[in-house]
Amino acid sequence: MAQKPSTPKGTRDFSTLEMARRNYIFDTIRSVFRLFGYRQIETPALENLSTLMGKYGEEGDKLLFKVLNSGDFLAKVDASLLENRDSLHTAPRICDRGLRYDLTVPFARFVVQHRDELQMPFKRFQIQPVWRADRPQKGRYREFYQCDADVVGSDSLINEVELLQIIDEVFARLNIRVAIKLNNRKILAGIAELIGAPDKLIDITVAIDKIDKIGLEKVNEELAERGLSAEAIEQLRPILEIGGTTAERLEKLASILASSETGTKGVEELRFVVGTTETLGLRAVLDLDVSLARGLNYYTGTIIEVKALDTEIGSISGGGRYDNLTGVFGMDGLSGVGVSFGADRIYDVLNALGLFPDDTARSTRVLFANFGEAEALASLRIIKELRAAGVATEIYPDASKMKKQIAYANALGVPFFAMVGETELANGTVALKNMATGEQNTVAINELAAAVD
Repeated sequence: MAQKPSTPKGTRDFSTLEMARRNYIFDTIRSVFRLFGYRQIETPALENLSTLMGKYGEEGDKLLFKVLNSGDFLAKVDASLLENRDSLHTAPRICDRGLRYDLTVPFARFVVQHRDELQMPFKRFQIQPVWRADRPQKGRYREFYQCDADVVGSDSLINEVELLQIIDEVFARLNIRVAIKLNNRKILAGIAELIGAPDKLIDITVAIDKIDKIGLEKVNEELAERGLSAEAIEQLRPILEIGGTTAERLEKLASILASSETGTKGVEELRFVVGTTETLGLRAVLDLDVSLARGLNYYTGTIIEVKALDTEIGSISGGGRYDNLTGVFGMDGLSGVGVSFGADRIYDVLNALGLFPDDTARSTRVLFANFGEAEALASLRIIKELRAAGVATEIYPDASKMKKQIAYANALGVPFFAMVGETELANGTVALKNMATGEQNTVAINELAAAVD
């Protein structure tokens, strides 16, 4: 017996129901992006590895899917590298391209490549799949979709405020209660200065970004492994444990970081973003989290992470400011800030909480029965008129038993079942059955669209 085919680990097929639900998410997010003036672009699934490498930190680089060069990719590889199984130095010689890890770095490449064509500030959104060679687990996949909104060419913190409003609007429309966590990379840099480890900023951010997953003690162990002194770790602990309201935390941070110009700047930026957002009003919970680091190296200012309040699925959205990202592609001085929605995790949240609308999967509103060639032709003429009026309609393709046709309508959740038999042909009418109530009426053809509305 042949082995049953399957998808690679960390990837999935999507049924018609799942696609309808996913499109509900995409359409909701897309409509909010457009509401705020963002315009859509797309970039290739494949990027040059030179574009991707070095942008996500050491751990991120390890999770890049590299694609073998076409043709005889081993032809130019030194035999000694193969004999010594030196994968570290062999990979760059046999792989020039990789699958994109996120949408932000490809966007930065897009901006630099097309800079003469863009009007600054440039606000774009992008909804496409990304790939990460991560260990698959609940809520974490190797192939998944991101829905990004970014604005480049503006230093204004109003952009951060608007992105928080976008997050709030998206999750309000999806009926998901969320907490939006905020921090600022400058605050983290100031903390690193304060504890005497400014050169260890990346090590600190990578470690403390795991605090929710592994706890403070394990984070401290990792910090020690990364070369931080016991004194520096001890100084860091009370800062990560700062409590109180958001306003109180900001005041405490301002006092702690008073000697750091960078840290003070981060507190000022965060105070503006939080204050303005709260003045405008927010349905989501807004929380200042000093341990929030989002370990990606390109963030330089505000950091954002969103979690659902009613289920444990991890981060479902996040982002931040990246003043220097386009500089690595030869375009210095262009500031950017953006957020990304994890469509797959949002799906899992909606599914777990039963928040998908009941009619999400419904596409066909009216199904016509098939009684034979003459009746089917008459039905097709009516169907054409209904479709022109914007009513999703189909006909059962075979003249099967009525029980089978009705079962098909029920299986698809079609609200109305229409029948054109000999009597209806003679009278120019349609027998229309409401599948929910079982009620059946005779309707004139010119009144049918209104009857099924």
